[in-house]
Amino acid sequence: MKMLAVARKEFRQIARDTRTLLILLFVPAFILLLFGYALNFDIRHVRLAVDDQDRSTASRSLMSAFVNSGYFDLVAEVDAAETTRLMNRDQVRAVLVIPSGLSRSLHNGRTTAVQVLLNGDNATTATTVMGYAVTIIRGESAKYAPAQAGRPLISVEPRIWYNPELRSALFLVPGLIAYIAMITAVVSTALSIVREKERGTMEQVRMAPLDAASFVVGKTIPYFVVSLASALGIVVVSMLLFGMPMRGSWLVLLLALSLFLVGALGLGLLISSIAETQQVAFQVALLVSFLPTLMLSGFVFPIASMPRALQLITFAVPARYFLVALRAIVLKGAGLSVYWVELVALSVFAVVVLGLASVRLHRQWV
Repeated sequence: MKMLAVARKEFRQIARDTRTLLILLFVPAFILLLFGYALNFDIRHVRLAVDDQDRSTASRSLMSAFVNSGYFDLVAEVDAAETTRLMNRDQVRAVLVIPSGLSRSLHNGRTTAVQVLLNGDNATTATTVMGYAVTIIRGESAKYAPAQAGRPLISVEPRIWYNPELRSALFLVPGLIAYIAMITAVVSTALSIVREKERGTMEQVRMAPLDAASFVVGKTIPYFVVSLASALGIVVVSMLLFGMPMRGSWLVLLLALSLFLVGALGLGLLISSIAETQQVAFQVALLVSFLPTLMLSGFVFPIASMPRALQLITFAVPARYFLVALRAIVLKGAGLSVYWVELVALSVFAVVVLGLASVRLHRQWV
């Protein structure tokens, strides 16, 4: 009976604390749905471009084999000049280059090499896509020569761009930079305003000749300086320990980092303006920074392989845009014209979350 009395008391306490109850009920279901749909190791909908220099029935049959496999989506027919631009912009992940004379060589029984260009900034995806391409080309080659002939008439000549050795570190390190910077920035600011509330100093701040927007910016500046120094330190250490290259501009990298961090800090301040305790602020900060950055940014799982609903959600994840810009700068050495859209998206996100944080605090101010 004593145990039942304690249990009834605890149930009543849980029912009163609705926020904690919602977290306990919502978070497991959210994690299940997120992991269940995002954890997909099958690489599908690989954006493919074709440079068909033969323009024959055989070349069209090879293109159809790629498209009909279900792994590739033909997005463009290109020439050599367009290939670099599309690969730099990440608009294609693979380019199939069919040489002129393919049809004639096949009918004469001569071996012909077909080139497959792959974007190697994601080593795991590139390896899987290369396996798909080799299997498809071998299947197509078998149409022109029996298996007992001992040699395929169509051979594969792979070329990996940006990461020729397919080093996984060159794929993982940029993602880790975004992941670490996002979590530290969001958590640090998420606790700042809540700390003022718990210590009772928030009323003193409200009495000061200070508006909500100035308070938000003032709160952001110190954490921005610390977070930026930390992020640049991570980049330098990654170059020294993991051999991450720097093929682009340090100035542009600083710009991309700054925009990303301002958005992350603004998100932390927005959480801080909503939460009443540091415990709740910490839990919400981890929920909105940890899982989306890890699962929905393209860091671990390709966005193209996710269900359409999750793909739409990824447009609200700032790490998605930052990773594209970061890899374009450090791995590809691409110019601003390639990733300016991502920088604009980071700017919009920063303005929106800082504006919402200011509005929330202004309502509490008056």
